Amino acid sequence: MALASKTHLAQRIQNMEESATIKMAQMARDLAAEGHEVISLSLGEPDFDTPDHIKEAAKKALDDGYTKYTPVPGLVELRKAIQTKFKRDNGLEFDLSQIVVSNGAKQSIANICMSLLDEGDEVAILAPYWVSYSEIVKVAGGVPVLVSAGIEQDYKVTADQVRDALTERTRILLFSSPCNPTGSVYTKPELQAIADVIAERDDIYIISDEIYEYINFTDEHVSIGTFENVQDRTITVNGFSKGFAMTGWRLGYIGAPQWIASACAKIQGQFTSGATAFGQMAGAHALTSDMTPTHEMKAAFLQRRDMMIEELSKISGMKVNKPQGAFYIFPDISAYFGKKAGDFAINTADDFCEYLLKEAHVAVVTGSAFGAPECFRISYAASEAELREAVKRIAAAVERLG
Repeated sequence: MALASKTHLAQRIQNMEESATIKMAQMARDLAAEGHEVISLSLGEPDFDTPDHIKEAAKKALDDGYTKYTPVPGLVELRKAIQTKFKRDNGLEFDLSQIVVSNGAKQSIANICMSLLDEGDEVAILAPYWVSYSEIVKVAGGVPVLVSAGIEQDYKVTADQVRDALTERTRILLFSSPCNPTGSVYTKPELQAIADVIAERDDIYIISDEIYEYINFTDEHVSIGTFENVQDRTITVNGFSKGFAMTGWRLGYIGAPQWIASACAKIQGQFTSGATAFGQMAGAHALTSDMTPTHEMKAAFLQRRDMMIEELSKISGMKVNKPQGAFYIFPDISAYFGKKAGDFAINTADDFCEYLLKEAHVAVVTGSAFGAPECFRISYAASEAELREAVKRIAAAVERLG
């Protein structure tokens, strides 16, 4: 008889929270496997396919022999395309050596945090925030410090709030605009005010996650790295998942001060090395070719956003703002706390999301995962028919709460 082996997980993995979006998506799949018709609005993934001309570029790259290891920071062809894109779209100028391509923007953020954080260093995270920020910071030895704004502020943190959150241990300011999960977009004056606060210190760095740049319904996308007083300590993160519907390609990148870019390449060289060769060639083509599919996708998302706001606003007790980017609605549902439907009590956003999944067969994500326990996130990256049916089911479920 074989002896049972002891199991011992490292403390870092025991302390790590599971991704709430991935967890909810799996719960939805499990329920669907039982025969239920589940509408899943939990994942932040465009429901569009990668444009054909980008896929053709990948096929050509395969035929041309792009099947080998790549330089850790990325192929020159892609880094040149990123360099052109940064200057063209963002007004940012980087040498090729300041650009590092990774296996997704998530790895880019992890590389940065592992490069800059020592044990106990603090990271001011503008909340609501993307679920992985805090866990990446903790794995890198840092301490997440949430700086929060509710729906009354359009989920946007003020410069004064940022100043109040900074301590002598603060090392990084981390945020996204357009924001996941709220869809909020920081304006130029708002970003300038935040930059002015950070500029008062010479030991704090900014990570600006701009992955939703091309799904922006305002007149202008502003990169905080364009402000001269923080230009030399801003790391701009971007990628291909959202704007080009390339989630499965796992391709992200940064533009950063030289010494930070070099550190990120050093770490990546030990963990994963470079991203796929043919995928990088497709990415280079995406940035330098016809953007019509991206513009069409943004227009479709805008139409869906307006429909969702109109329909969700009809549900009594649900507070809805008007997000200016991404493809999420982030309603405040605190009015339902303390209510019941039969034996099912709604005391938290987690309860509400579980209730919607079990009773309405609609999968959404609790706001507690994003640092906003009074909210939940709906991804409207789905067909209009699915979205209308989902809202209909949500409304019926809410009506049953007493």
